[in-house]
Order: sequence, then C-alpha cells, then structure tokens
Amino acid sequence: MSLAIGIDIGGTKVAGGLVDEEGNVIARARRDTPHRSTKAAVVEDLLVSVVDELDAVAERDSLGDVSAVGIGAAGFVGADRSTVVFAPHLSWRNEPLRENLRARCTHPVFVDNDANTACWAEWRFGAVRGESHVVMVNLGTGIGGAVLFDGEIQRGRYGIAGEFGHMQVVPSGLRCECGNRGCWEQYASGNALVREARSLLAAESPMAHDIADTLGGDLTKLTGPMITEAASAGDATAAELLAEIGTWLGTGLANLASAFDPSAFVIGGGVSAAGDMLLGPAREAFRKQLPGRGYRPEARIAQAQLGNEAGLVGAADLARSAVKGNVA
Repeated sequence: MSLAIGIDIGGTKVAGGLVDEEGNVIARARRDTPHRSTKAAVVEDLLVSVVDELDAVAERDSLGDVSAVGIGAAGFVGADRSTVVFAPHLSWRNEPLRENLRARCTHPVFVDNDANTACWAEWRFGAVRGESHVVMVNLGTGIGGAVLFDGEIQRGRYGIAGEFGHMQVVPSGLRCECGNRGCWEQYASGNALVREARSLLAAESPMAHDIADTLGGDLTKLTGPMITEAASAGDATAAELLAEIGTWLGTGLANLASAFDPSAFVIGGGVSAAGDMLLGPAREAFRKQLPGRGYRPEARIAQAQLGNEAGLVGAADLARSAVKGNVA
C-alpha cells in the first residue's frame, strides 16, 4: 500500500496522519501547536517527531511504504511550496521549511497553505469530487480559501491566492487584524459570530437570555460551537446570529462567483458544522446578489464532508501526487 504522511498545522493543534491512496487516515499523531514566540527550530523538531512517530507505526504494523510528507500550514506559503512567508500562529517569517525538513527526513517534503490542502481533499475524496471548477471557503477564526480548476490548485504568482477573508465588503467597516477595514472575515467568520453574540450579552439583551444562562455570566467562555449547539436546540437568537453570518457568507460568494465562475463552492472550517442553519441563508443571499441572476448557471454551495482531517488528508495526497509527477 502506498502511504503518505500529512500534517495540518492549526492554531491550537498539529495533526498528523498516515493516509492511503483512497484518502483514508489509518494512523494518527497529535501535538499542541507551539506558541508563536517559539523558535522555528523547535517547531521543526516537533514536526520531525510527528513524521518519526508515523514512520514507526507504518513499519511496526507493516502498513506499507511512505512515499512523501505533505504539510499544510495556516499562512502565506510561497509558490515554490517550500517557504512559509508568514504564519500568524507561529514565528515563521520567510522560513525555508521544506529545505530544513528535507535535511532531517528520509522522504520528499512539500509545504502548502492549509486551505489548499483541504480543498484538494474535498475535490479528491469529498463534497466536490469530480467538479471541474471549485472554490473553497474555510470559516474558522477568520476566513481562508482556495481555488482549484481542472485538477490544479491555483496558487497565484507568489503562492498567496485564496486569501478571500481580506476582501473588503464594507468600506470603512470594522477594523481587521490585517490592518484594513471592512474585511469579509469581520462579518462572516467564527470570530464575527462570537463577537455579535457577546455584544447582545454585554447589552443584557433579553434575546440572549438562554445563552447567558449557559455561560453563567462569564462571556469569556462563549465559543462558536456553543452558539451552533444552542441554535440546534431551538434557541431563536442563536439561529438568528448564524443566519446573519450566513447572509454575509452568501454576499461574499456572489462576489467570488463574479471573479471565478466556479461550478461549486465548498464551505469548510469549524463554522460550517452549523450546516443548513448557515448554508440556507447563504444560498438565499447568493441567489439574490449573484450578478446576472436568472440568466446564468448557478454554482452549487456544498458543505465540506471531511471535517477536521481534510487538511492533513489533502497535504498527504498532494505530496504523493507531486512525487508521482501528477501535480506541479
């Protein structure tokens, strides 16, 4: 069996897995993401330890040969799939990650943006399998994204394509961490969902009574999954908050349809777990704001299927494909 190792570096955890050619994860390893002040060499030690652990499992259990290592990182990755130009959760700044890891691993190593790897996984094994033109939008703390046309990830000239979260949707709107105002992720992300709920709670709105009871008065405990859970349990205010985020999502997707004209959008990330409570309003807003509506084909909007493992599955499969010469 041909195996590849995929590693997904997120804000809180580093998840690794042995992935077969069908996209199945047959062994896993996990570490906590180091603090952003941690030196780059220490982070590389951690990644090597994940590779070594999974290599040992493959050998011990006679699972097959490992052909490559793929790493999906949140941040800007150069078009060479080698250098991490900027990672918000780590100390990497123009970090030659591929070169450094290749010196310490026995396998070929490839590095990519985590949204690219997740998009690839959903196209190969998940919600948009077989689609010709795909745009992925990952709704987490912020918004990440990726574009795939005719079986190829579109990384852009400098490798930084897909940063949709920083499209301006409200001139002079809310300040974003990127330094600009009115970015899409300030209105359609997990952070936006929690911020709006906290504003209701801080105002002691009776509309947020049920959520307040759950928190016991401690606003710091509020999370996006809690709001989704409350909406699923019938909390009208939580459902309204998700619908508002969904409407902003649909607005952004209509803009992306103008730019890319995809056959399908796939929505991933933690917020996508809300399902139709989020995607129903998104589809409605998308139809209302799609340019040329009624006179053009409408891209379908699908919920991602592979969950939290999409990033590592895609990283592994992209690396294996690169070794075979199937992907640039």
